[in-house]
Amino acid sequence: MSDLRLVIFDVDGTLVDSQAEIVAAMTAAFAAEALVLPDRQRLLSIVGLSLDVAMARLCPDEPPDRHPRLVQAYKDAYMDLRGADGKGELSPLYPGARAALDALAGQDNTLLAVATGKSRRGLDKILERHGLRGMFHSEQVADDHPSKPNPSMILTALNETGTDARAAVMIGDTTFDMDMGRAAGVRTIGVAWGYHDADSLRPDLLIDDFADLLPAIDQLTGSRP
Repeated sequence: MSDLRLVIFDVDGTLVDSQAEIVAAMTAAFAAEALVLPDRQRLLSIVGLSLDVAMARLCPDEPPDRHPRLVQAYKDAYMDLRGADGKGELSPLYPGARAALDALAGQDNTLLAVATGKSRRGLDKILERHGLRGMFHSEQVADDHPSKPNPSMILTALNETGTDARAAVMIGDTTFDMDMGRAAGVRTIGVAWGYHDADSLRPDLLIDDFADLLPAIDQLTGSRP
């Protein structure tokens, strides 16, 4: 039986603080369609969902054919914010994120994965800008899966890495991440610094700082490097 364990990260609100870019891109998308922009709290409440699902939630009374236009306008605005060289507005890593990733990557029995509502293009730009290419053994993006909380992303990551659900943990900041983890049969760690109220997460463990992440993973997977 393999002794490998899989640590799966959400991106927005967990590894990177992307709220400034998300709100700016949403503002541009809604302006392009001459729609009233939802308030900031509502905008951040949909972070983690695939864009098509997110726009339908934000604009339930709009005709369905308007949602794809909002999605495309959002994508265009997001790329414009970064500029032609991809080095414009930047979603910074949260304090301690890089150190935690480096520590986990240095463990022989630990594999890393990403399960994100970002597109492949969006994730690639984040990984490149922060020097994280090659860090993750499995990269699951919204282009290839149903939206969270469907467990497809996690189940695919488990299959790609050959790890057992009992030796895996999902780390995220939203109820979508926690529900996805539970649906896939993996343990969950909620982070208190993200975009959903920490009290709403109901994870197996909740952490307030990246310094607490490695002990939490050890506790839930029952293994140490």
